[in-house]
Amino acid sequence: MVQRVAVIGAGPSGLTSIKCCLDEMLEPTCFESSNDIGGLWRFKETPEPGKANIYQSVVINSSKEMMSYSDFPPPAELPNNMHHSEVMLYLRLYAQEFQLMQHIRFQTTVVSVRQRADFAVTGQWDVDTESAAGQRETHIFDAVLICSGHYTQPHLPLSDFPGIESFKGRYFHSWEYRNSKGLEGKRVLVIGTGNSGSDIAVDISRVAERVYLSTRRGAWVIGRVGPGGLPGDIVWSSRMQSMIRNLFPNWSTRAVENKLNEAFDHKLYGLKPKHSFWAQIPIVNDDLAGRIISGRVQVKPNVKEFLGTSVVFADGSMINEVDTVIFATGYNYSFPFLPPKIQTKCGYRLRLYKHIFPPSLTRPTLAVVGFIHGFGAVNPLAEMQARWATRVFKGLVELPSEEIMLKEIEKDSEIMHQSYVCSERNPLQVDYLPYMDSLAEKMGVKPNVLKLFLRDPKLALEVFLGPCTPYQYRLSGPGQWTGARQAILTQWQRVTQPFRTRVVPEPESRTACGLRSLAALTGAALLVCLFFYQHGSVSSS
Repeated sequence: MVQRVAVIGAGPSGLTSIKCCLDEMLEPTCFESSNDIGGLWRFKETPEPGKANIYQSVVINSSKEMMSYSDFPPPAELPNNMHHSEVMLYLRLYAQEFQLMQHIRFQTTVVSVRQRADFAVTGQWDVDTESAAGQRETHIFDAVLICSGHYTQPHLPLSDFPGIESFKGRYFHSWEYRNSKGLEGKRVLVIGTGNSGSDIAVDISRVAERVYLSTRRGAWVIGRVGPGGLPGDIVWSSRMQSMIRNLFPNWSTRAVENKLNEAFDHKLYGLKPKHSFWAQIPIVNDDLAGRIISGRVQVKPNVKEFLGTSVVFADGSMINEVDTVIFATGYNYSFPFLPPKIQTKCGYRLRLYKHIFPPSLTRPTLAVVGFIHGFGAVNPLAEMQARWATRVFKGLVELPSEEIMLKEIEKDSEIMHQSYVCSERNPLQVDYLPYMDSLAEKMGVKPNVLKLFLRDPKLALEVFLGPCTPYQYRLSGPGQWTGARQAILTQWQRVTQPFRTRVVPEPESRTACGLRSLAALTGAALLVCLFFYQHGSVSSS
């Protein structure tokens, strides 16, 4: 029987995995190689090799309601799109609320995870760790949750850029970038138009002489700010909208792309990609178009070669006197502490059932949590994965046979490669809401909207027409949270609260003005009637 669980990593995925273990009455021990929680979101002045790093200006792309854990709404006063320091605050509050810190062993690196000799009977694992002082230990665990992330190994493909060895300036990977200090007045080339590359280009353009942004494929760009100034992902993430998109995929794709081109013409700005909007996670950036129209950022095609301080592009154009090149070229992923047979691939992705379980294990006591991409925040995805994984560990949910899992993996991979632009750097992508619902259905926590309409119409309308926030998966079933209904019905209050730094008096509505005018006219008419009535009475007497 599974009881003791090793959790590897204390980032957002690791923290929620600890909590899910506690919810299922399991005993988690989390091993974190650094001296603090937060993983990717913990800013470090000096990059630490082998660990995720972020730059000083990072603001989260998902709004706070969409990136929250399902039973822990963010404080109303926090901004909707939080700075990394505020994300860390939220994670600390979460860890404090559910008493997670006492289960974490800091400055302890996992160096090996291997099946015990009697694995076929017990499903147990030997987990070797090493402390900061170099002390090694071997622990026995009944199950393992791998939450170590995949932004730790920078991919720097110098061989793809002829002449880079002749470049006389400085070049480095975006993993090393902290802020624009030292780049004042420089001519900077950023290679790669993912979210990091675009963010960094915008950040540097405020102080540099000129920034060039090189893209191989182009990208769709959306803003954090949606209609009416509300968070875009809140406005466009309802179950109804997801249903419409699935029913009319071509029409909805054209509608989204036309809407984005209304903000700025992606072709005119040199950013239009060959792929459709839903085929790849877009750039989330509110400032890029403004930096391009002001000439502070120039979009360029793929780099052909370097010549000293000059750079030649695929279209034959050239720029001279480049001082600095930043490679925003993604990350490699690997789990060096795992046995190779567990790391087999299907296409670009790891061969994992539902992106979680290796199908070859005779006992399902190892799961990968948070190694996933989708049109949505990772926190809810990781939490849902951990909730399901811990119930599988407990024997409360059964996995299909290995044969069925392998067939599903092959089918999912085929569909994924047809639908999305996948690569070594972007090995997998899921459709956020269908993926969340598929796991929720396996656990019996998917909201039944039809039943809700019969029982609680007000809540049902918010669940179906409002943003699909994570609280929906706590309304019923295992892990039900009594605060879920209230969290859903008050989510718009938490969205609008941060804007109330200056309260603007409500103008009189047309309806109110109309009613007042009507009342005034009615009153005047009554006075006139009374006047003539009285006047007539006096005259007759």
